[in-house]
Amino acid sequence: MKYWLMKTEPGTYSIEDLAKEKRKTTCWEGVRNYQARNMMRDDFKKGDRVLFYHSGGKDPAVVGTAKIAKGAYPDHFAWDSGSKYYDPKSSPENPRWFMVDVQLDKAFEQPVTLSQMRNEPQLEQMELLRKGSRLSVQPVTESEFEVVLKMAEAAKNKA
Repeated sequence: MKYWLMKTEPGTYSIEDLAKEKRKTTCWEGVRNYQARNMMRDDFKKGDRVLFYHSGGKDPAVVGTAKIAKGAYPDHFAWDSGSKYYDPKSSPENPRWFMVDVQLDKAFEQPVTLSQMRNEPQLEQMELLRKGSRLSVQPVTESEFEVVLKMAEAAKNKA
């Protein structure tokens, strides 16, 4: 099993939106960065765990966990000329972009903010916290994943 962090703008698609989906599952379409695509295509597997991260806004934060419900498959939005993710160089015969299905595991009662993570010594090597790290999908170590879960639990108990 691997661990990941997946970023989304909450105004575009939030953990609350995921919670409302049938089976609390959605396809993670529209990734248009080759490095992120390669990770999704080559490394994401069914059952992998995910930190669900709301980026943007005044207080970016991990807001819950999810799991990969289906491994990589071609992103058919790339073939739809009406989609904002359309790519004329992609086709069903030669797909350029891939997506995975993500299923909600748990929404945190209290988010774990970026500033809280920056202040946690056990997370100092976390990809998210590295200067210039902007990928929408990122690897996370098992220990980083567990530290964030403990931080979420501690924040819930303080509230």
